[in-house]
Amino acid sequence: MQPIKELARLLERLASEEHYLFSLDDLRSALPAASPGAFKALLSRAEKSGLLQRVCRGIYLYPRVAWPAGLLLFHAAAKLRADAFNYLSLETVLSDAGVISQVPLHWITLMSSGRSHVVNCGDFGHIEFIHTKRRATDVAGQLHYDRDCHLWRASVALALQDMKLTRRSMDLIDWEVADELV
Repeated sequence: MQPIKELARLLERLASEEHYLFSLDDLRSALPAASPGAFKALLSRAEKSGLLQRVCRGIYLYPRVAWPAGLLLFHAAAKLRADAFNYLSLETVLSDAGVISQVPLHWITLMSSGRSHVVNCGDFGHIEFIHTKRRATDVAGQLHYDRDCHLWRASVALALQDMKLTRRSMDLIDWEVADELV
């Protein structure tokens, strides 16, 4: 069977509303016999044919299944830095809580034990990772797991602390709302 057809059959079986994003490692394990060059060519053909859509470097979307609107960036962030301690914070958390009146469109912010980096996800938006030296044990009491996003989420108080520590602009914060939530 041709590798592109083999990949299509495998994705059809594996993909679901919960599992619609695939990393290079996920795809590579599906076709272990392919040489690096053949694998790269296969990914290129899969993109051109519409079988896969590149979200960002190393993450691909299988567009033939229904996927939850508005959560793609969150799920991509979780997949990109699965080996690091990450949590949603800063403007993303404060906007969701109504502490910041402006909603960042197609941009999410996370604190990460990995390096600081902005990941361009093309038409989908941007994922901003900000490095933190904090360990999970340092902030565990101020985090809760967001099942929809597949990520830990900071409390408003922790997000405000992160804003100060990272020297982000505090101009848009509605301090009356912040004081009520903290």
